[in-house]
Parts: sequence; C-alpha cells; structure tokens
Amino acid sequence: MARFPESEIREVYAHYADTRARIDRGELGWQAMAQHLSEDAVFVDPAWGRYDGLPTILKFFEDSMTGLEDWTFPLEWMAVDGDHLLTGWQNRLPGQRADGTYYQAPGMSRMRYAGGGRFDYEQDLINMVHMIEVIRESGWKPGRGFRNPPKQVVRLCAWEP
Repeated sequence: MARFPESEIREVYAHYADTRARIDRGELGWQAMAQHLSEDAVFVDPAWGRYDGLPTILKFFEDSMTGLEDWTFPLEWMAVDGDHLLTGWQNRLPGQRADGTYYQAPGMSRMRYAGGGRFDYEQDLINMVHMIEVIRESGWKPGRGFRNPPKQVVRLCAWEP
C-alpha cells in the first residue's frame, strides 16, 4: 500500500535524476547524493555489497566510483508501484564502437521512497559478466585511485515491509 502519492515520488526522482546527470557531467561529486537518501538508508551494490546508513553509503560512493570518472550512467526509464520505484539505466564507458554504438551494459535500481524527498533503500542490479565483457571489448583501463571491490561482502538485499 502506498504511503505517498505517485506524483511526489516521480517529482523527487526527477530531482534525483538531475543530480545524477550533474555528477556525470562533473559538476557535482558523489557526495551530492546525500540529499536524496535518508540517514538510515540501505544501499546494495552487485559488486561492493550492502551499506547501511548515510555516512557509510557516502564512503562507499567515494571508494567505488574513484577511477570511474570517465564513465556515465544515463537514466533511461522509471516505473512506480506504491512507494517503490524501478529504474533502468546504462553503465556507459568512454568511446564508441566503429558503428557508433556505446560501450555500455544495462543496469536497474530497485528503490523505496521514504518521504521528505528521500529514498531509504536502493539495490542496483547489473549483469556483471556482461559488464566485464564490455570493459574488455572497449579496452578501458581504470583511472587514478581506482579500487577493486572487497573480496568478501554482505549481499543481504531484503528490507522489512
């Protein structure tokens, strides 16, 4: 059952999408995402695992996104069901193939709106095999400060209703 109007969720997501686009253009750093997440938010990444609480999530953004400054993550679509949001986007590497297509692999985010302009849950879903294939095909090399994901992570994804 929805606690918030769909129009509010869509409006808040539009602001979220604008922040993401500004990060992609280098106008903002990943710390700008703090305005979109609740203090008790949970973020689950397919490679880096689960992070609980805003300070931990912001540190995760810093650790996981350093060295990927030449990547972009264009958002393509979204759907709302109750307080839940599903988005589709691309992991886009720099450059293009000879035929003009991008080196990219699709991703999806499962999110929950908590009110007050903030989300309290995000789980990103990416086919990591596809992502690695695209990285190899493109010849992309990590930028300065790149870190590999931890070898052991918590991947617990469920939330309480």
